[in-house]
Amino acid sequence: MIIVMKPGAKESSIRQILNIIQSNQLEAHLSNGKEVTIIGVVGDKTVLCDKNLELFEDVEKIVEVTESYKLANKKFHPLPSIVKVGNTSIGGEEFVIMSGPCAVESEDQVMETAKAIKASGAQILRGGAYKPRTSPYSFQGLEEDGLKLMKEAREETGLAIVCEVTSLEAIEAASKYVDMLQIGARNMQNFYLLKEAGKTGLPVLLKRGLSATIEEWLNAAEYVMAEGNPNVVLCERGIRTFENSTRNTLDISAVPVIKEKSHLPIIVDPSHATGVRGYVAPLSKAAIACGADGLMIETHPNPTKALSDGPQSLTFKQFDDLCYELRPFIQLMNKRF
Repeated sequence: MIIVMKPGAKESSIRQILNIIQSNQLEAHLSNGKEVTIIGVVGDKTVLCDKNLELFEDVEKIVEVTESYKLANKKFHPLPSIVKVGNTSIGGEEFVIMSGPCAVESEDQVMETAKAIKASGAQILRGGAYKPRTSPYSFQGLEEDGLKLMKEAREETGLAIVCEVTSLEAIEAASKYVDMLQIGARNMQNFYLLKEAGKTGLPVLLKRGLSATIEEWLNAAEYVMAEGNPNVVLCERGIRTFENSTRNTLDISAVPVIKEKSHLPIIVDPSHATGVRGYVAPLSKAAIACGADGLMIETHPNPTKALSDGPQSLTFKQFDDLCYELRPFIQLMNKRF
């Protein structure tokens, strides 16, 4: 349920409605716009049936929310959310690029990468310390040692850092080092993991599942937000289809759909979507044109020797050239980079 207050509603009227909601053991979420205030109600709304809230002073109307996701719903929060990650904001006027290696391999690799991507304009360093791989024999990551290396890179460069977490133990360790937790595609519906990530209060980057619908994706975000953590950024990274020319099929239409249904920021990962470095540049431009708030792009000092996802990783020069090419597109979409 959403209670829409009249333009210029008095503070006393808003407080009266909030008191009624909370006294009936329901959650109230207040959204103050420039002209209109909206109050979202979460819980069993049948207890309010006899309250006649629509008759109260300064109440414009009551709107029922039919979607199962409430907190992530744009009806609850009409203005776009802005998520702060370190000194960077995702979802506002700033266009954000996260970049770095798929897997943290060594101190030299991480530090060299951090310095290079910062020089090209990236604001967030991404790196995998915990690597869930299809094969159990593939490199699985440096775990907490990798997190320590990323922290050192942040201290050296000032970049914020994001890392994927795959278990409660990983969340507990990563929370001591990173600015943002990432929930990967394979764990998008690991509801226990989502709840635990939400409890940390850290911003959460939520990747879309391999075969997840947009509604399922938004409901996954709801699990994080229901723990009192509104700082969720969605990441479209391709979905599994019959096509095998690329690793996955990048659903570029997900960007405008999310913008219509939700207030949460959304970024696009063309590297994981395609698995081919040659496709990263054109799909990055397409993502910007569709209204994405940022990109996640894999880079590596020497992709041919990368322990994970070398074929999709850009060299530092390729990344720098791409950032230069993207600037006119970003400006055209009224963003700054």
